Amino acid sequence: MEGVTPATLREFLGPKPERELLLLAAIELYREGRLSLGKAAEFAGLSLREFLYELRKRDVPINYTKDEAEADIETVEGLE
Repeated sequence: MEGVTPATLREFLGPKPERELLLLAAIELYREGRLSLGKAAEFAGLSLREFLYELRKRDVPINYTKDEAEADIETVEGLE
């Protein structure tokens, strides 16, 4: 990356670069289908709600599988 210095990286990544790098990695792994929605949120250190918010901010499509939906239904039914 020509012209990129540690200072410009710090500016791009913000005050918590480790968190931002984990989030960016989680988003990319999710986008590639290598992590599920829940696992990507966990990898990023976020709640599912927070991770969904980050995906929406970045216009990343939500790939919600049938298996994930069934697991969520079972979880909700178990709460009743």
